[in-house]
Amino acid sequence: MNEITFMQYIFLNFGMVLSIGFLSLPRVLSEQAGTAGWIALIVVWVISMAASLIVVQVMKRYPDGTLLDLMTVYLGKGAGKVVAILFALYLCYYEYTGLVYTVLIIKQYLLQQTPAYIIMILLLIPTYVIVRNGLRILGRYVELVMLLSLWIPIVYLLPLKDAHWLRLFPVLKEGWEPVIAAVPSTFYYHIGFSTTFILYPFLKNKRMASIGLVISYTLTMLMYLFITIICFAYFNSDEIMEYNEPTINVLKTIEFTFISRIEVIFIAFYLLIFSLSWIPTMYMSVFCTTWLIGKQDHRNHLRLLWVFIAVGTFFFMPTVFQSEKMNTLLGQIGLGVEYIAPVCLLLYVSVHDRFRWRKHL
Repeated sequence: MNEITFMQYIFLNFGMVLSIGFLSLPRVLSEQAGTAGWIALIVVWVISMAASLIVVQVMKRYPDGTLLDLMTVYLGKGAGKVVAILFALYLCYYEYTGLVYTVLIIKQYLLQQTPAYIIMILLLIPTYVIVRNGLRILGRYVELVMLLSLWIPIVYLLPLKDAHWLRLFPVLKEGWEPVIAAVPSTFYYHIGFSTTFILYPFLKNKRMASIGLVISYTLTMLMYLFITIICFAYFNSDEIMEYNEPTINVLKTIEFTFISRIEVIFIAFYLLIFSLSWIPTMYMSVFCTTWLIGKQDHRNHLRLLWVFIAVGTFFFMPTVFQSEKMNTLLGQIGLGVEYIAPVCLLLYVSVHDRFRWRKHL
């Protein structure tokens, strides 16, 4: 059975959202709103929770099936297949941007002389082993990753000895306008909860789905606030702009007699968290494509996708600038898929059920 526990459900959502944005978020917020950018995190947290709860309300209309089954019931087989194709493409793009970003980070900090396609293959091999075994193994993998990552927040407390807390004040130096302007760009760092459209029927206790999303997004918001405030207190407003990943650069100040570059150790361990951006989405993308042909064995589609990404990387690997453009586009697409579409879908199914109920009177 491909059931997942309540804890696995929380960690899947938490890990997917946190995986990529953790490194560059402080710089983005500083560019948009200065040291008051952390307030935008709270605003987007509220909006994201509301949107994710709407997704759960939609899935309650058909609790034994995924979004694809729900669309088939409400709009017919054709609509279900169209949604399956579009959702699979969205998930494929999500996973690819995560893989590309990870490869670029590895080349920059760990393996400068290694070709990108070799790094990509090295990432795809364990990905295939996990994804081919289904959702239950994926859930266990996510639990393991979270357990192994518990030490990361503790390390970030060490640079606080050199922090200057007065840099955070006054809180609203230029008023609310920069904070509001930072909200749209912050949505990218909160996308990922649309996977509930696929995960919901596999959750053992579906009544806890809403609570699980609230917990996962609250944990995400707290982690984002934690690292953002640390970076804002450590770097001045001009200095933080010089680093693409200030979350990594702040670790360079930590010195141990037995470790010369702790940021390298951090990146190596953080690759596990990075993997939560592409391993779950890779599983769900091939889930959608196998659903299209009415089969349950996703391994053949997984092999095709694996080969396509590996061979494609050999011929073309996006640059850092192109990766940033890809992430920006993903945020724009995610805004439509994860925030606007669920609202429209909930309105439709509500009206549909009400008219169907009246016809039976």
